[in-house]
Amino acid sequence: MESIFSEQRELLLNMFTNIKKSITTLYEWNKDVAVFKDLPKTVSGMKTLSADCMLIQAIGEEFKKIDKYTESKLLPLRPEIPWKQVKGMRDFIAHGYFDINIDMVEDVVKNDLKPLEQAVDFFIDYLKK
Repeated sequence: MESIFSEQRELLLNMFTNIKKSITTLYEWNKDVAVFKDLPKTVSGMKTLSADCMLIQAIGEEFKKIDKYTESKLLPLRPEIPWKQVKGMRDFIAHGYFDINIDMVEDVVKNDLKPLEQAVDFFIDYLKK
């Protein structure tokens, strides 16, 4: 598997770094959000919700690209992450924006980012070796 990544190492490191920054940004934007269902009640809340969706979509797209570039051989190193759902979030948001469920966004921000961040850290370390 090492030879597969040798030519793509820098590209992949950059992609994982972008994902890591996006996760950090999602944490920052939502640190003071107590009730996600209240976000649509204000203009600033709607901006936060829209921005959250954009970053979640970007993260899913980046993982799709990573999976494609590595011929689906890298992400399975972290089988505890539901990669199909992570990549599918991109499609769900991109093709159904007005059907976005605030509970889903809240679940991603509150429950899914930490394990995803841990996986990203693993991949960054793995690629630097």
